[in-house]
Amino acid sequence: MIRTLISLDPEDKLWLDRKAEEEDVPMTQLVRTAIRRYREECESAAPSLERLLEETAGLLGGEDGLAVQLRLREEWGPQDADEKERG
Repeated sequence: MIRTLISLDPEDKLWLDRKAEEEDVPMTQLVRTAIRRYREECESAAPSLERLLEETAGLLGGEDGLAVQLRLREEWGPQDADEKERG
């Protein structure tokens, strides 16, 4: 683990000390837990490109992406084009 020095407002430090005492854990553990939760929240709200690629890898089951696009567009058919012209 890497040591890090941070500056806190006095009221935040006092709150952390009281909370640590209530939960019977070191104050540093509370800080680590809070950072871990915040990081998970941020990452789930805006996943990285790498994570998105990992989660979606293999969704097509080996099928060519372009072939899928063309097939789906054919399903739309001329009906959609006629509606756009009328629109």
